[in-house]
Amino acid sequence: MSRPVDSILTYNAGRDPERLAMKYRNMRSSPFVFLRATCHLFPTQMPQRRALPASPAVWSCGDLHLENFGSYKGDNRLPYFDVNDFDEGALIPAAWDLLRLLTSVRLACLPLDFDAARVRALLDALLAAYFGALRGGSARWIERETAEGPVRELFDSVRGRERGEFLDSRTSKRGRRRVLKLDGRKALPADEGEHRRVGALLARFAAKSGRPDFFEVLDVARRIAGNGSLGVRRWVVLVQGKGAPDGHYLLDLKEALPSALTPALRLKQPPWANEAERMVALAQRCQAVPPAFLHAVRMDGRAYVLRDLQPSADRVAFGDAKQPPERLLSMMTSLGRCTAWAHLRASGRQRSAIADDLVAWGADAEAPRRLRRASRECMQTVQDDWKAYSRAFDDGAFALDAASPR
Repeated sequence: MSRPVDSILTYNAGRDPERLAMKYRNMRSSPFVFLRATCHLFPTQMPQRRALPASPAVWSCGDLHLENFGSYKGDNRLPYFDVNDFDEGALIPAAWDLLRLLTSVRLACLPLDFDAARVRALLDALLAAYFGALRGGSARWIERETAEGPVRELFDSVRGRERGEFLDSRTSKRGRRRVLKLDGRKALPADEGEHRRVGALLARFAAKSGRPDFFEVLDVARRIAGNGSLGVRRWVVLVQGKGAPDGHYLLDLKEALPSALTPALRLKQPPWANEAERMVALAQRCQAVPPAFLHAVRMDGRAYVLRDLQPSADRVAFGDAKQPPERLLSMMTSLGRCTAWAHLRASGRQRSAIADDLVAWGADAEAPRRLRRASRECMQTVQDDWKAYSRAFDDGAFALDAASPR
């Protein structure tokens, strides 16, 4: 078997076969989805390091791509749009973040048949926004009133969402009682042991929080979400919240595994207490405001991240090829600025570059050109890896027994 095929099989070994089978099917659909699901391959897909510009060390989500930006309600219950998902978070060269993000833009453009000039315009808009925000030297955030295009629509969606409507989309009513929908698309049944363990964890968490009634568990299901993490231990939890019928809350409980970038990291990383502490710490320092209920917790000797449930629909997506060019250009501007602000916000923390170094890099006139060129090479490597994966998938190399015990 080829290098990417062997690596993918090894990296995903031991995951829940039912959800892992979904991941493998998703990866077959396009190079863009393949990129999202294989962050561990990224260090091998980068051009030779001399092709990348020298860049400051930054705290990053570690897996920066188009769909790792999204809107959510912060712990102050106000809507925000920001970098999201810190599963792979690490201290890395800033150029790595930009390279992966630019590569994802190129791959997302492929099925839309954009010509070279339109792709170049999108990349240039993102890079101009990123380097311009760095030169500004101030970590800001996007306001709903000034947001445009797809980002404004996400703000409106989160702000206008009624709790009862959201609950209705993910639960069923039995009188005044709600239970989670087990639709095979967003949730799968959890067994009795999972119900018991998750319930006990939330009871311990509730006791420490001083809100035992709020975190009373009503139902638990295995969650289906994302691509890279499909198959890891993850649940959606329905809790009492503010009461029936529409005051309940939905929580996301997800196992925290080591960053997929760990084998390739050359910058010294801090000695985190556990992987969940790493992920929570990086979200708190990189995001303008962290999501509601964000905590690192432990269960059965494993670390987990607990947070407010974020619907997958609250992430940015390219849409179709018929939309006006300025719509996607505004999205690129937002993504570039958010990335720069996250880097600035976490500057000077545990060996990351100070803000002055980031401001200076923002004035590097050569860096955008080198990053744009490197992203073209990286895109080609990702496409080659996807083709090798697709051949192996079609030959049955990724067939799984979904009935295997979890």
